[in-house]
Amino acid sequence: MARECAITGKSTQVGGRYSNRTRATQYNPVGKVRRSANLHKRRIFVPETGETVMIDVSAKGLRHIKKNGAHATLLKAGLIKMPKSKAA
Repeated sequence: MARECAITGKSTQVGGRYSNRTRATQYNPVGKVRRSANLHKRRIFVPETGETVMIDVSAKGLRHIKKNGAHATLLKAGLIKMPKSKAA
């Protein structure tokens, strides 16, 4: 299975190598190329739960975490569970 961002779902993409001008003037011998996402393995500390989560996250996913906060972003992505209330 290809690596994938845990927050945004980004993974590899398939695309061409030549520009449109080159494609119009000569034969394209190269074909398709696979471009991987900008993924990083990061440990994210969630202060609300006091735990650390190890995830593969893209640069865009890191910006999501910085903007919205670790707890809200990881909760929306389904990587952590809602903390149980201590009132019970």
